[in-house]
Amino acid sequence: MKCNYIGDAWVGSSNASRNLNPSDLNDVVGEYAAADATQAADAISAAYGAFSGWSLSTPQQRFDALDFVGSELLARKAELGDLLAREEGKILPEAIAEVARAGQIFKFFAGEALRIQGERLASVRSGVDVEITREPVGVIAIITPWNFPIAIPAWKIAPALAYGNCVVFKPAEPVPGSAWALAEILSRSGLPAGVFNLVMGRGSEVGQALLNDRRVAAVSFTGSAATGMRVAQACAARMARFQLEMGGKNPLVILDDADLKVAVDIAVQGSFFSTGQRCTASSRIIVTDAIHDRFVKATVTAMARLRVGDARAAGTDIGPVADAGQLEQDLTYIDVAQREGATVAFGGTLLHREAPGLYLQPTLLTNATNAMRSSREEIFGPVASVIRVRDYDQALAVANDTDFGLTAGICTTSLKHAMHFKRNAQAGMVMVNVPTAGVDYHVPFGGRKGSSFGPREQGRHAQEFYTVVKTAYTSA
Repeated sequence: MKCNYIGDAWVGSSNASRNLNPSDLNDVVGEYAAADATQAADAISAAYGAFSGWSLSTPQQRFDALDFVGSELLARKAELGDLLAREEGKILPEAIAEVARAGQIFKFFAGEALRIQGERLASVRSGVDVEITREPVGVIAIITPWNFPIAIPAWKIAPALAYGNCVVFKPAEPVPGSAWALAEILSRSGLPAGVFNLVMGRGSEVGQALLNDRRVAAVSFTGSAATGMRVAQACAARMARFQLEMGGKNPLVILDDADLKVAVDIAVQGSFFSTGQRCTASSRIIVTDAIHDRFVKATVTAMARLRVGDARAAGTDIGPVADAGQLEQDLTYIDVAQREGATVAFGGTLLHREAPGLYLQPTLLTNATNAMRSSREEIFGPVASVIRVRDYDQALAVANDTDFGLTAGICTTSLKHAMHFKRNAQAGMVMVNVPTAGVDYHVPFGGRKGSSFGPREQGRHAQEFYTVVKTAYTSA
């Protein structure tokens, strides 16, 4: 049994969870200790005790630890990518690329540890100097989802440590293997005892303990909107910082002047790769009249060529759904969409392979409207709706008619429409002739409306959440 990491020790538990391979439900990836509220409190105590020392650590100490982690992730990307694909269901090339991205993130923030800047300003008062600096926040609880089990923890843990904070990390229950592997590397990185801690377990017990403890100064959360609201309420009640990423219902607009081949490729990649289990996935494809029928026909043809199968098998394009609960949710939404009047143009059925797995054929819904539940609520699976519109103006209005605002895309050869869309799309990230899913690690990530709350993640903007500003006045 793989254990939790608290202080500088690997700590077992009387409870354990079995991690199953969604490509082959007979394959047990491993057994992982399930922490309880007491162990969560122990991890907080360890982090709280370590903060005074780590907050004053040198940039070189932080660089060395983070660079070590980044280097090992890059060196072991094939091995760890295989583990990720096995436990989460992401196809092997995507899984390896995710591990590499995590390594790049740690490398980036290793450099940022050397570049923490301040300001020195002249005071309006004679003989007084003003200095503005950034300092670490304290103990950070990091709560992550299952769909990017190494990359998302990396882009939270790395900046937290780079800016001098201590971490208690609670990963999603379906993916303890990737979390444990990352924690094991961190345990050998030279970090002082207590600076980083891993507590695997149920959100209702471990997660709630992290939310309620006043020693936790801030919470960074990625997950569902419903859980995000509970995180916000718990943190607001005790005036703790919180940062929320809560998904999307992302539009991809296809205009009449779009290059059809490019548009189809972008739609298929953005909607169905990673089994559609990305908060940035293109789940609403908004298509203008003149290109609509040709686009649907070409997209169905492209989808028919996709190979759905074991995530680690050569030639697989789409892996299984991550777990049984998510698969049930996907099927329910497909059924609801049909009862509301949508048509399944392709897919929507369970697939059977040599091993028992959670295989769902990627699904394209046509005759959809923006009022349908399948167009309003995040499905988080390989399901996309095509919504027909008259022209660009209606397409923009439909794109913005959502409670979410993470990312928005457009396929067009018109510079006029591209520029207008970039300015007027109500989203934190806008893509022109590139898929809505797929972002760089060194630039801000985040949305608006119901998708995100708080400062942006990734890149230099991460310092807004993981540091506090101090203004000091000195009389000469």
